[in-house]
Amino acid sequence: MLKADLYTFDGKKKESINFPKEFDVKPNLELLSQAVRIYEDRTHLGLAKVKTRGEVRISTRKIYKQKGTGGARHGAKSAPIFVGGGVAHGPKGIKRLLKLSGSQKNKALLYALNYKIKDSLIVLVDNLEKIKKTKEASFLVENILKEKNVTTRKNVLIAFSEKNFDAIKAFRNLNGVVCEHYKDINVYKVFLANILVIDKEALTEKIVSGKEKKVEDKTLKINKPVLKKTREKISQSKKKMTKKAKPVSAGSLKDKAKKTKKV
Repeated sequence: MLKADLYTFDGKKKESINFPKEFDVKPNLELLSQAVRIYEDRTHLGLAKVKTRGEVRISTRKIYKQKGTGGARHGAKSAPIFVGGGVAHGPKGIKRLLKLSGSQKNKALLYALNYKIKDSLIVLVDNLEKIKKTKEASFLVENILKEKNVTTRKNVLIAFSEKNFDAIKAFRNLNGVVCEHYKDINVYKVFLANILVIDKEALTEKIVSGKEKKVEDKTLKINKPVLKKTREKISQSKKKMTKKAKPVSAGSLKDKAKKTKKV
């Protein structure tokens, strides 16, 4: 079983706690590196674009005649070999988007957390909601870094539970500390973090990514009188559609035939 140290909000080491069985997975370095590469690639916008010989603003006339000059054959000054001409094979401002499926994201995140737990770089904190001041938060972070032999306070990721998310006010002004909701952490953030501090109550929450994010059910509130009117209209339209056509007698058909003959 994977274990992590539990600290009080005062920065004192309390005990070690077992992680859920979900975190005990076989590491897959290929998937982990693929996920980190995709997250890094998404940080670049890929908007760089150059002008081709058809887009550059320059004269398109032939600079000199084809034969008889002794020089090489040339067309317009917009050719890529001339100064001020277009660029032949530059970036076009179109970026290929790399993607990961939801299951791959979840697996890669579990692999990243597994590595951090085995290196004892994940710490749990109890009663995190009791921290109200930045001074108390700084004291807690410094104590954890000292015991884990981390020299600099850089890339310290703190994951808050939904219940204790208000405690972020005491941590967000600390240098080198990144505050996130536990449900919003991803592979890239965990991979870059020198140490990960998790709220103890957050372990009961499920990490959700991609299309699996929970959406609140929004029930439509319809007024009863409006609903009655719509039902009446629907019933009236059905009656009109179901009305049978009047039967035509043989005598009326003969009369119509006589009138057409006279005309």
